Amino acid sequence: MSRLDHTCPFLAVRIAVLTVSDTRVPETDTSGTILAERIVAAGHHLADRAIVPDDVDRIAARLAAWVADPAVDVVISTGGTGVTGRDVTPEAFARVVEKPIEGFGELFRMLSYQKIGTSTIQSRATAGVANGTYLFALPGSSGAVKDGWDDILVWQLDSRHRPCNFVELMPRLREHLPPSHD
Repeated sequence: MSRLDHTCPFLAVRIAVLTVSDTRVPETDTSGTILAERIVAAGHHLADRAIVPDDVDRIAARLAAWVADPAVDVVISTGGTGVTGRDVTPEAFARVVEKPIEGFGELFRMLSYQKIGTSTIQSRATAGVANGTYLFALPGSSGAVKDGWDDILVWQLDSRHRPCNFVELMPRLREHLPPSHD
C-alpha cells in the first residue's frame, strides 16, 4: 500500500543503474532500459549506467566506485541474482555492503510469489547500505525489474511516502563515519 503526503516536497535522488550480464550490450539491455526509464519518469536523476560481466571482482569494483562517488545516492542492479555458477551479484554486494537490508529481498520474493509462485525461491534479490549509498540488486528479467521498481523502490525512494521512506534517512546514513574534511 502506498501513501503519499503531498504536503511534503518530492526530493529527487541520483540513481545509477548496473546491468550484470555476459551477453547484454546497450542495445539489448532491456531490463536496464526499463529501470532507467522508470527512474526518470518518477522524477529522479539517472546518475550513471553501466554493463559489467558476471564477474564478482568487476561487479564489486563498479559498486565500490559508485559508493565512493558523491554524485550517486542509490545503485540499482539487474541480473546475476540467481543460483547458477555465473550468478555472483549477491556475493559482490556482500563485499561492499556495510549494513544489509534483509527486508528488501524478503519483500521482493513475497510480491514475486504472487506472480510467479514458488519459482521466486530462485531469486537472491538483496539490498544494503555502504558509505551512505543505498544498493539494491534485482533479478535480470524485465518482469522482476518492473516488480522491484513499481512495487517497492518507486515508493521507498519517494520522500513523500508515508509512514516512512529511504530518502528521509539519507542524511543520517553516514553518521557512524568520521567527518570528512572536504
